[in-house]
Amino acid sequence: MMTAASAQQPTRIRGEIEKTDGTTLQVKDRRGATVNVKLADDARVSALVKASLADIKNDTFVGVAGMPRPDGSIEAFSIHIFLPAQRGVVPDRHGPWDARPGSTMTNAYVESKVEAKDGESLTVKYKDGEAKIAVTPATVITAVAVGDKSELKPGTAVIVMGGDKQPDGSVIAKTLYVGRGIVPAM
Repeated sequence: MMTAASAQQPTRIRGEIEKTDGTTLQVKDRRGATVNVKLADDARVSALVKASLADIKNDTFVGVAGMPRPDGSIEAFSIHIFLPAQRGVVPDRHGPWDARPGSTMTNAYVESKVEAKDGESLTVKYKDGEAKIAVTPATVITAVAVGDKSELKPGTAVIVMGGDKQPDGSVIAKTLYVGRGIVPAM
């Protein structure tokens, strides 16, 4: 049964482009299923590029995909640094995420960064609160870069962030991230 909340959730597809035909992409998702993705006329394409913890400063706007820990902190498996132009456009928030079972997404501003014995930790603030983020050696750190539709080629790792599922099973994509030399972890 579809609830009102699930009906409002945009479709996210993580996978690799297998084929392109004009404004239609054939994407093999991470479960192995093939999905036809049609680009909306106003589709936004951004890229994710490799970054490091050194690129994260106080007041940097980041997205943190992670797993909640028993102490209330979040262990990040992915951190992406948003473009300055995404500030105020991408909402700062914390909530459930579909990258892994039980995962969360926190879009927030870095308040502080400290070294810890097992990595580093960030304190981030978002509209309704704050969170302590554990950054481990396994955390994938990327930065958002300007991208364009010409990057949507076979073999490219992609995440369709905002998509509307159609009655024929295809998805109309409004927002996509391509991995430039990386597979996006978020």
